[in-house]
Amino acid sequence: MQEEARALLPAMMEARDRFMELVDELRPELHRYCARMTGSVFDGEDVLQDTLAKAYYALGQMTQPPNLRPWLFRIAHNTAMDLLKRYDRKNVELVPDMPEPAEPEETSVDPELVEAALTVFAELVPIQRSAIILKDVLGHSLEETAETMGTTIGAVKAALFRARGHLARTSRADALRTRRAASAEDQETLRRYVNLFNDRNWDGLRALLSEESQLDIVSRVQQRTIDAGYYDRYAEIIKTEDLRADVGFVDGVLVIAMYRPASSPAPAYFILLESSGGRVSLLRDFRYIPYIARDARFVRVESG
Repeated sequence: MQEEARALLPAMMEARDRFMELVDELRPELHRYCARMTGSVFDGEDVLQDTLAKAYYALGQMTQPPNLRPWLFRIAHNTAMDLLKRYDRKNVELVPDMPEPAEPEETSVDPELVEAALTVFAELVPIQRSAIILKDVLGHSLEETAETMGTTIGAVKAALFRARGHLARTSRADALRTRRAASAEDQETLRRYVNLFNDRNWDGLRALLSEESQLDIVSRVQQRTIDAGYYDRYAEIIKTEDLRADVGFVDGVLVIAMYRPASSPAPAYFILLESSGGRVSLLRDFRYIPYIARDARFVRVESG
């Protein structure tokens, strides 16, 4: 049985790679939706990964291929709503017959707020959040938005009216505010990691790991332990890439930002660390998910 399963692996991996190539162009747009629904670029990527896993499985059960873009958005919407239900039971279920507003005129919204920090969207009721992301951020039509949300155009209009009203009352300062909460120990661990990386001290980085530290190279590989090869690969990478690490916050989450080249004004990707007792227990490397950095607001932590 084990030998038969091993023989199937190459074909399964080839099919998965072909599927990922098929959806590659849609991933940044799907991530923008998922990130704003969850209020975090990192949680948004988790929802996206779950969405693609569900889609890959469902596709194998179909006799006719679906219209890929609306089908994937529908799965992403349902996956995000399921996540939100687990954290907030209130106001998550969609109400198909939600009445349209008495005065359906367009509400004026600052375009910068529509593209603002994800915390702005997280304050909206999920159905309003979904409607305004699909319509105003991603530019979907009312019909497409209603199809994705599984509701009527009238319900979408009502959700948009309320969401736009909320954003119109939101100040730009409130939109750009980032919650910054992390222990001094966590900040010190990340600062040590960054300093060791910028010094190319690979042995020092290995020493910072706990005995059972786990590695997740997002969208590539997961390992129960971080082997020596991870830093060997970075030692090879920096021979051709000028990388610099720094510490800061994204959506209230303490992260390591990786700059490529080192002089770049904006991060190329992020690394998340979880630590205990000053040792790294989990490392999530988003090197292969560059669209997260394009959609994130990084706030540097001043050393001190």
